[in-house]
Amino acid sequence: MEKPIYVKEYKEIENVLVNYYGKGGKEAKSEIMKPGFHEKAEMFSVDEKGKLVGGPVRESLFPVIDNHFRPSPEAEAVIVYIDINGTAASARVDTNDLSGFCFTDYFNLLKVEGKWLIVNKIFHTNYAE
Repeated sequence: MEKPIYVKEYKEIENVLVNYYGKGGKEAKSEIMKPGFHEKAEMFSVDEKGKLVGGPVRESLFPVIDNHFRPSPEAEAVIVYIDINGTAASARVDTNDLSGFCFTDYFNLLKVEGKWLIVNKIFHTNYAE
């Protein structure tokens, strides 16, 4: 039997997505999220008018989490997939009821100096119709 590959990496990425990103969102505290992101990480989305918005997470994500989100213990998230190849990975996370919003997040992660970090996030906000 062949030794399974990427199990350790999958669990490390899952940890970043659940215990840094997810927990930080639920508690509305960017300080919990920050260790899961590379210092050069960026985030982008399209607003309700169809315009591209975003930039460095230190300017576009962390202030929003700290100043506009509220703790959301009722929020639920599921990792839809994690795709790994060597030191690169992508993941999708769907979240419901995070500070009153539902999100679909797509993450790109790299294993930098032995540690998986989010380097890019794009997302869609699922507004109620």
